[in-house]
Amino acid sequence: MKTTMKKTLAVLSLSAMMTTGAAYAATNETAQTTSIMPVNATASSSVSVQVNGGAIAEHGYLKTAADEPMLPLRAVTEGLGFTLTWNQETMSVDLNKGNVFTTVKTGEDRYTINKMLTTLGAAPELVDSKLYVPASFVSKVLHGSVTTEGTKVSVAMKDDQKKVQATGVITSIRISGDNAAIQIQGINTEGIVLNVSKETEYQMLDGTKLSLSDLHIGLTVSAEHAMFATLSLPPQTPASKLTVLDTAKHAGTIGTSGTVEEVRTDDKGNTSIRVKGAGLTETAPSEVVLQLSSDTTIVDKNGDKVDKAALVKGANVIGFYGPALTKSLPPIGNAWKVIVAAKEE
Repeated sequence: MKTTMKKTLAVLSLSAMMTTGAAYAATNETAQTTSIMPVNATASSSVSVQVNGGAIAEHGYLKTAADEPMLPLRAVTEGLGFTLTWNQETMSVDLNKGNVFTTVKTGEDRYTINKMLTTLGAAPELVDSKLYVPASFVSKVLHGSVTTEGTKVSVAMKDDQKKVQATGVITSIRISGDNAAIQIQGINTEGIVLNVSKETEYQMLDGTKLSLSDLHIGLTVSAEHAMFATLSLPPQTPASKLTVLDTAKHAGTIGTSGTVEEVRTDDKGNTSIRVKGAGLTETAPSEVVLQLSSDTTIVDKNGDKVDKAALVKGANVIGFYGPALTKSLPPIGNAWKVIVAAKEE
């Protein structure tokens, strides 16, 4: 009989936890002024929490032999300015603030940072209709600060966190709604990916306002982004401002990355290069002849000008041209910008 009762209570407890999505998702949660009753409460101690210097009503908890305390996710992150969305089907929470977005899933030590996964050594726990995460979530995922003194934890995230600059030529733009991943300074695993959102500012060098739809491959931009980046290849970082350094945009630009197979100069001094490799866009050919003119800009991956003499057979380049091409094989187009890769030491 005792065994049957224990099993019944266990099932009821699990059922109660799995139906807490609505309560968790509610925006007006009842503040808890007493210590929580976490899983295995007899082996846990209550932890008070401060967010940006102010105490919050909800407490965290520290399990015996645990490496770090668990903090109430909603109370802490909303205090830091994040917006939360509860997903009942996956028992997960999406968090967003400006260009920083992440996903936390109940019971899984797999935290998403701008679409990249990391582990913290402790999985999120659902307790009394609320989700708790390890304190390191604030520092390692949200890139805030965490200070622990005994049974007190202080977390903070400065809105005026330091920014750094990166300059480079756009080689890829992948848009998803208001967000986009913009790669500069290279292709494939090279360079850096700038994660932008509706909060990101876009402008020309003279201050003229732009929008995400105005950007295209080939433009040289100066990006203001966070000091932190993912450990992926290429690394990813949220960008708050992009400034286009070119004097004009070239709508419909396509591009080809590859090796210069041939360099030709006619009797009038006009130069053309034949590039063979891979198209950067769906409509771009893998092999193309690019005609160069006095208006063609020749730069390195950072957008700094280089001498035309760098365009030799065997050089690795990325050509930006079009959209008009001849119907010949290979097609011929007019290049307005060419990136020349630096020679390996």
